[in-house]
Amino acid sequence: MKRILLIEDESSVVSFIKKGLTEEGYEVSVALDGHQGMQMALAHEYDLIILDIMLPGKNGLDLCRDIRAQNKKVALLFLTALGTAENIVLGLETGADDYLVKPFKFIELLARIKSLLRRTEPVQTPNVTVPSRFGIADLELDDFTKTVTRAGVVISLTATEYRLLFMFLKNQRRVLSRMEILEQVWGVDFDMGTNVVDVYVNFLRKKLEVNQSSRLLHTVVGMGYVLKEE
Repeated sequence: MKRILLIEDESSVVSFIKKGLTEEGYEVSVALDGHQGMQMALAHEYDLIILDIMLPGKNGLDLCRDIRAQNKKVALLFLTALGTAENIVLGLETGADDYLVKPFKFIELLARIKSLLRRTEPVQTPNVTVPSRFGIADLELDDFTKTVTRAGVVISLTATEYRLLFMFLKNQRRVLSRMEILEQVWGVDFDMGTNVVDVYVNFLRKKLEVNQSSRLLHTVVGMGYVLKEE
């Protein structure tokens, strides 16, 4: 049974989500403020944490940032009424994997949850030798050690940024649409209603281009993105 921590101070929202997710077979724990949420997140193992931004005690952005610093693997989903592009970008920058704006439909929340949980499940691979190193120009990814370097310098990536780069390296020189990227990296086959792909491509691009003169990740206007040498 998958374990979910819901950090939310609105009792009606808590009741609605907990009832729906429990009926779907999830084990749901609840924290009513940011401090309690932080304590529970560190004291127990959860597969997914859902949190609001506007929380008493400790706001959701600081909470998300601190949880991510302690736990790189847990899936984090913001569920908040703050729906501007700036809020979404800020939320993702703190380490969240996804961002859903209130008011929301439970069926969409459930789809986001299932997508995030699929991405954290261990992949069963056949007993065959598969390549673990991928690269282009002076960029190299070692999937065995989960390390990325450019010109010999280690680049620190979040789990989502790593999956995004891995997908580009396996499809280098091929233009990928935003929907293709959503399907391969986020595991969803519908428009999430946010610019999450563009935001994460920009995150990744900035990290790949620190102290570098050449660009590897390119925008193809009206079509998507491509990883290739200039």
